[in-house]
Amino acid sequence: MKKLIAVTGAFGYIGKYITRLLLSEGEQVVTLTNKPATLSTFGDQVKAYPLDFSHIESLTGSLTGVDTLFNTYWVRFNYKDTTYERAIQNSQILFQAAKLAGVKRIIHISITNPNLESPLPYFRGKAVIEQFLKQSDFNYTIIRPTVVFGIEDILINNIAYLLRHWPVFAIPGSGNYRLQPIYVEDLARIAVQARQSSQNQVIDAVGPDILSFKALVRLIAQAVISHAWIIHVPPDLCLLLSQVVGVLLNDVLLTRDEVKGLMAELLISNQIPTAQTSIRDWLAANAETCGAAYASELHRHY
Repeated sequence: MKKLIAVTGAFGYIGKYITRLLLSEGEQVVTLTNKPATLSTFGDQVKAYPLDFSHIESLTGSLTGVDTLFNTYWVRFNYKDTTYERAIQNSQILFQAAKLAGVKRIIHISITNPNLESPLPYFRGKAVIEQFLKQSDFNYTIIRPTVVFGIEDILINNIAYLLRHWPVFAIPGSGNYRLQPIYVEDLARIAVQARQSSQNQVIDAVGPDILSFKALVRLIAQAVISHAWIIHVPPDLCLLLSQVVGVLLNDVLLTRDEVKGLMAELLISNQIPTAQTSIRDWLAANAETCGAAYASELHRHY
């Protein structure tokens, strides 16, 4: 009899790719999600339960019988009553419910370079959750991706969108700071393969290409045949410009902490690349669709 697997956010971005791969391997999957079932591409293959952190009993019931939990839950930035502190509390409630339900293994999606002492709450919060998981009784794998790209991603897609539709694109500072993007299908493969391990492990999920941010922008511009004027401006001015564009698009394009994390080179790894898909090759193959439509963070999650 196959062991039951749960995925948080199977109708979202990373969770969808993990779920798709699990199903292709014949696994039985349920999801905990706040998204409507109408967004599911899995039909009746995946039973959905509410990701309701206010009722640990309900979460426990939804996870009863589950052997392995893939957790993709987190927040990109503070927005209204959705905060990093609440995300930490919610993650701890989820793990407590999993323990009560008898879940044996957790595969958790984190971020590269988490740090309990980080001044950036995204990376600090991720470190807090990692510590909580390591101190639990679970068998665990912590997977640390960098920037995740794919058809539905927000960062790469929206850079391409702005390069397609705006006459000017502003890069904060020199643009010499580097990042190491990973393809979402590669990330899903790393996560799904981890379920076979009986060892506790931490894996950096990183692609083969390390690019400066300005090189990445120019690579995207070349792929989508952009005629935008690419300029370098002080980070504070870039943030101000992004806020103006965000008002026009009714979204949050960029945050101060994201700029700081990018410029601090927190989105690269000193480990051997664990993914094979080159963003150069992917952009060449997906040039027609990348950035064709804007992907709104607020519309997607709030």
